[in-house]
Amino acid sequence: MQNNTLKALIFDIDGTLADTERDGHRVAFNQAFDEAGLNWHWDVELYGRLLAVTGGRERMMHYHQQYNHGPLPATDGAAFFVGLHQAKNRHYAALMAGGQIALRPGIRRLLHQARHEGLRLVIATTTTRSNVTVLLEHTLGAESIDWFEVIATADEVPDKKPSPAVYHYVLQQLGLTAHHCLALEDSSNGLVAARAAGLRTLVTINDYTAGSDFSGAWLIVDQLGEPGSPGTVRGGEVSGVAGHHVVVDVPLLRRLLVLEQSR
Repeated sequence: MQNNTLKALIFDIDGTLADTERDGHRVAFNQAFDEAGLNWHWDVELYGRLLAVTGGRERMMHYHQQYNHGPLPATDGAAFFVGLHQAKNRHYAALMAGGQIALRPGIRRLLHQARHEGLRLVIATTTTRSNVTVLLEHTLGAESIDWFEVIATADEVPDKKPSPAVYHYVLQQLGLTAHHCLALEDSSNGLVAARAAGLRTLVTINDYTAGSDFSGAWLIVDQLGEPGSPGTVRGGEVSGVAGHHVVVDVPLLRRLLVLEQSR
């Protein structure tokens, strides 16, 4: 690291802050399909395959092209998918409001600690701003939106991961180089995007991404962990000095950066 000072943490949303995919977005997609009168249904296994396509609207278009070639109930396909995606987001917001999606272990603790330590917090995601807002409001409270100095979504940066565009955007907004930041991701597309922007990347795997290729990750864990219930290290460039079980906190991240430079 050219300068070892950690100044900012950049968080992905879906799958990283919360396990939103299987029981959140997938369910909302199916509700939108039913509402539109479509004979589409994404089960858990199929949705896992579809997650290789980043972006909800793009995912639906891919599904229609590759899995279900039936006619759409509209002549303007592009406009239809825009409306279908808006309906899906409405159903997703209702699921979030119902308290059905919780933060992943360690996320709340790390965010509070990072704020106390003076680290700048950022969100870099390919979902919409409305989805980010509803997740933060219903897990951390409405005031948490102001914790994040930059919130970059598909509304600001339409190029989806694995494009590094969203990471280039947040680094520019922060006025920092990648050496001062750490990205937190859960998917291979997210890792590729962050790495292409020069960022060290901590990957927290989940059920959908556990078998993905995370070559080049700085550290890979199954969760951030909590005191008394640590996460398990699954690999990464600094895994040899991190140990087998960790509670990911700011002191650990800073210690690993120092040890990385001294090797």
